[in-house]
Amino acid sequence: MWKEYSWNYIRKNRASGLSVMVAAFISALLLSLLMGLFYNFWRYEIESIKREEGDWQGRIVGQLDGQALEKIRCFVNVEKAVINETYTGEGRTAVDIILRNKRTILSDMPQIAKLAGLPPEAVSYHHSLLNMYLIRDPQDPAPRLIFPALLGITCLACFSLVMIIHNSFAVSMNARLHQFGIFSSIGATPAQIRACLLQESAALCCLPVLLGNLLGIAASAGVINLVNQMAAQAAGRHDAAWTYHPLVFLSAFAITAATIGVSAWLPARRLSSMTPLEAIRTAGELQLPRKKTSPICSLLFGIEGELAGNALKAQKKALRTANLSLICSFLAFTLMQCFFTLSDISTRMTYFEAYQDTWDIMVTVKDAKIGAFDQTDEIRQLTGVRDCVAYQRCAAARFLSLEEISGEMEAFGGFSHAPENFVTKTPEGFWVSAPIVILDDESFLAYCGQIGAEARLDGAVILNQIRDVTNLDFRNPVFVPYLKEDLSTSLLYQAGHQGQAVEIAVTAYTRDVPLLREEYATLDHYELVHFLPVSLWREIGGLLEDQTDDFSIRILAMETDLNALTSLEKELQAVLGDSEEIMVENRVQEKITNDRIIDGMMAIFGGFCVLLALIGIGNVFSNTLGFVRQRRREFARYLSVGLTPGGMKKMFCIEALVLAGRPVLITLPVTVAALGFMLKASYLEPIIFIREAPFGPVLGFILAIFGFVGTAYFLGWNAQKRISLTDALRDDTLM
Repeated sequence: MWKEYSWNYIRKNRASGLSVMVAAFISALLLSLLMGLFYNFWRYEIESIKREEGDWQGRIVGQLDGQALEKIRCFVNVEKAVINETYTGEGRTAVDIILRNKRTILSDMPQIAKLAGLPPEAVSYHHSLLNMYLIRDPQDPAPRLIFPALLGITCLACFSLVMIIHNSFAVSMNARLHQFGIFSSIGATPAQIRACLLQESAALCCLPVLLGNLLGIAASAGVINLVNQMAAQAAGRHDAAWTYHPLVFLSAFAITAATIGVSAWLPARRLSSMTPLEAIRTAGELQLPRKKTSPICSLLFGIEGELAGNALKAQKKALRTANLSLICSFLAFTLMQCFFTLSDISTRMTYFEAYQDTWDIMVTVKDAKIGAFDQTDEIRQLTGVRDCVAYQRCAAARFLSLEEISGEMEAFGGFSHAPENFVTKTPEGFWVSAPIVILDDESFLAYCGQIGAEARLDGAVILNQIRDVTNLDFRNPVFVPYLKEDLSTSLLYQAGHQGQAVEIAVTAYTRDVPLLREEYATLDHYELVHFLPVSLWREIGGLLEDQTDDFSIRILAMETDLNALTSLEKELQAVLGDSEEIMVENRVQEKITNDRIIDGMMAIFGGFCVLLALIGIGNVFSNTLGFVRQRRREFARYLSVGLTPGGMKKMFCIEALVLAGRPVLITLPVTVAALGFMLKASYLEPIIFIREAPFGPVLGFILAIFGFVGTAYFLGWNAQKRISLTDALRDDTLM
């Protein structure tokens, strides 16, 4: 059968074979790319977790001696057990454990603890790392849905790619049931027909599948490299090293090969359940399961619209993958564009524009105290420095009674709306957070002059404002006075309401803040911020148990272009010393980096949207080209009853318009509703978003869908218009 039939069929039906080869190639390429990217994402997330949280799976903390540690290490499934110095101390030892078989960690760790003489409560698990291996502890309160969701999306996309191959084969091979029915009637067995189909599938798809998998590997390496370049300046990120496991290649190849095998086997299985007479009578044409009408298409386009609508309904099952993937891709693309545009507007308004005149360069000195820093004046003398403030934040607490709060605060409910995790309520009053912002002396005196307060270094300035928490519009908050301004002193305690009270003088109450890159009372609206000079802090810092780790230096520059700020950074490095404990930020560079990160994220998510769209477009191409043979008799009948070639062409155009336009009509209302919800949640005026709405990218995506679908139908029309009316109507089907 291979020599006498299959080889000749492949040579004489190149269009049908080409559609199968293209579908197999595109599916193998995208499947390999998708699995390669998922594997690299998985590896990168594991590396990030190990860098940030440590390389351990389970931890035991308790009183452990050397003998207990040896018992832990001798447990059969323990690969490594090391003492964690960070959590070891005060009569307890922390041991980090890595198991050979991670899957049994939830049952093994309690046994290991028992072996070491400790209760099960001494065990803790590295939930974020174990979640990457799909090991879920029922006691873990965190949802941790990102990785499972991504895995589910990847599996769904893989299934869609598999369906492209399957549908392509189904279209091609189901159209040949009539031919195989003839073979069956002259003695061919289902096993012979199945072998014939598998041979044809292997001949058509071996090279495209292999080439597609190899190009998918190369494409995944290119995408990872592109991501590294776009996110090169992102803080706290390490470069992703592209890796590829042989099992990923084998999995992608095996899935593709298995899909092709099953898709080739199904027609033979279907044939085996039919009698030869039934198979011969099957003409392979599109059939509506029952009489249906297409009123909208008929109303808009006439008889051609009616015929086109019925044809699409007959292809409903075959085009299911195309419809679903085009709808999902367009919905995901529009929502992604709207979300990132909204996020960019919000970030610009609340951060870059809000702090545009507040800072140009920020220096963070790690593990240092502002009281020991004496280089502020030297920094002020640098060329290009317009202003400089050295400051540090410290946590503290203050007790307030109802008599101290202002009448305006009482009017919106006082502390009745305060959550318990921010405000501690007692019968006598309320404990609130009172963060301290310590300024260098010169900056503090300048701040006093700014607010019209007495210039003195022995007292504090209190930020006397609180947001009306009953007004949920965070973009246009309403502030009222926090306290009555009749107290000349303030009693501060250590954070946690402990220790001895420290009484300091209050030199002024104000609603103006110094020019710092700081936010006050954003999460905890009941914070009572105190501004202190560093000379006063040197006296009281020890009493409040100063636990601060870093301090900051805010610099305003004479010139704010990137080159000037970069040059000033180098001068600062020379003054402060080239140390890993110093981090310098440049406002202009931060804006560039932020834009680059957003562009990179949009490129990545946009790529996945394009990938989804390609799945649908590939399905459209495979169906359009594959149905050419099946639809010849259909169009021949239309021609025989008076439909002109122009009418046939109009039918194809209507089908393409409906197939490409349906995702747009379905998803645009959903997108508008979701956008309305996002605008309401962000309290952003719609007109601000409309001015920067991503009309261009969305319109480009729509035109691309219409263009590709139109191209697929144009190729189908080119194949159909050359048919011979006599040849198409000639059929040896037994009626």
